[in-house]
Amino acid sequence: MPVKIRLARHGAKKRPFYRIVVADSQSRRDGRFIENIGTYNPLTDPAAISLKSERVAYWMGQGAIPTNTVKSILKKENTIQKNAA
Repeated sequence: MPVKIRLARHGAKKRPFYRIVVADSQSRRDGRFIENIGTYNPLTDPAAISLKSERVAYWMGQGAIPTNTVKSILKKENTIQKNAA
């Protein structure tokens, strides 16, 4: 079961709000997930990011692979090193 750290879209039309979730790579974008580890709101200036950094570290240690978008969010929040992964 390959596990990914990715965004799940919520919010109204043209008003996106994202949850950062750990999910099986075969599940749907907004479908079943294993754990909610944060939120991302791109509409605020600057974008509001809230993370459970200890859970991110746990899942990365277990082999979860972040998507490109989540990887850039994690780098911005200094949760992972910029030269890692």
